[in-house]
Amino acid sequence: MDRDSGRVMAQGWTHDVAVRAVIALGITQIVSWGTTLYSLGTLGKPIMADTRWGAATVYGGLSLGLLVAAALSKWIGRLIDERGGRVVMSLGSVVAALGLGLVAWSPSPAMYLAGWVVLGVGMRLTLYDAAFAALVQVTPSRGRRAISYLTLFGGLASSVFWPVADWLEPSYGWRGTLLIYAAINLVVCLPLHWFGLAQRETLDAAAQAEADAAQPAAYAAKPLEGRERRMGMILFSVVMAASAFVMGAMAAHLPSVIAGAGVTAVVATTLASLKGVAQTLSRLGDLVFGRNLHPITLGRITIGVLPLAFALWFFGGQGLAVALVFALLFGISNGLTTIVRGAVPLALFGPKGYGEVLGILAAPYLVLNATAPMVFAVIMDRYGLSVATGVLLGASIAAVTAIEIMAAWYRGAQRAQMAAQG
Repeated sequence: MDRDSGRVMAQGWTHDVAVRAVIALGITQIVSWGTTLYSLGTLGKPIMADTRWGAATVYGGLSLGLLVAAALSKWIGRLIDERGGRVVMSLGSVVAALGLGLVAWSPSPAMYLAGWVVLGVGMRLTLYDAAFAALVQVTPSRGRRAISYLTLFGGLASSVFWPVADWLEPSYGWRGTLLIYAAINLVVCLPLHWFGLAQRETLDAAAQAEADAAQPAAYAAKPLEGRERRMGMILFSVVMAASAFVMGAMAAHLPSVIAGAGVTAVVATTLASLKGVAQTLSRLGDLVFGRNLHPITLGRITIGVLPLAFALWFFGGQGLAVALVFALLFGISNGLTTIVRGAVPLALFGPKGYGEVLGILAAPYLVLNATAPMVFAVIMDRYGLSVATGVLLGASIAAVTAIEIMAAWYRGAQRAQMAAQG
């Protein structure tokens, strides 16, 4: 962690509760994302081939799970605030394992979808929104930086577990692979959640003063309250909802959109894989250069990249160079959006009740993330790729407009706050 970001009572990295929590949650994020949300990336086709169930059923399970996660999001966020991330995320490992077991056992489409309902609960209990809240509980003085470090781990999930699935599935089948995934959640994630989040940062008066002095200016402002707090949550929900539609659609259709820039399907798939590289590099850039950058400013940059990428797709001509730059720009925006989702609420609303705040904000994000791939596919089938991509351009412009309105509103709220303080 940063040398000047506040020290804890115990010295040395092995006793640093923030470092321990980031490492523990980093490992569990790789496992949790890789074994749940990303599992159909490699196992979807084997499931369809074995069961003869349609794509709507197999991939619809994931959408159903995300909708369940959205429905429970506020309640789970409040539960994290009340019971602590340690208890909730440990429970999440058990629920995720149960859901994976049900999906693996499922003899019918109905039971398969029921398994995804359970998995939806497990995902909300274990993925980023829960992990961000748990980190802020462990280390309030370093929560912003801890979130950035954690996203570096989460970005590796597909890179780790897609090859793992390719290796396991030929020998154990998709059912056996999911059972192995369930065991990993119990054997690896459960103890890491329980022991990695066992302690919280404890600062004496001098250390607290040092931590406060080291905080970036973004976190020195008094958290928004009352009407301003509600308005801030509404505005940020709109920003994240518009971006969620773009991110959700592109998660499923990125290779198709890249191919529309005039490259072959093989080249498009290769370029789509560079999204992960761009994500990681953008997050590293945030760690190196973004410390004193207000999260809203980071959000303006992050969201602002999206319409540039789609404008290039429409007006930059066709060919490898355009496709490559498009893929990289989208990867950069996608990588930083994850950080913005956690950092902006922390800066605006503070650590108190942070879990519930994330839960409220996550609900519309999860709904649009779940439904966007299907909506994009329907538009593409009926009106063509250009029209469907134009819808994404429109959504990205809406996201930029919303965050610019939010930034202007927040500047006014800060001026009013300072005037009230004299």
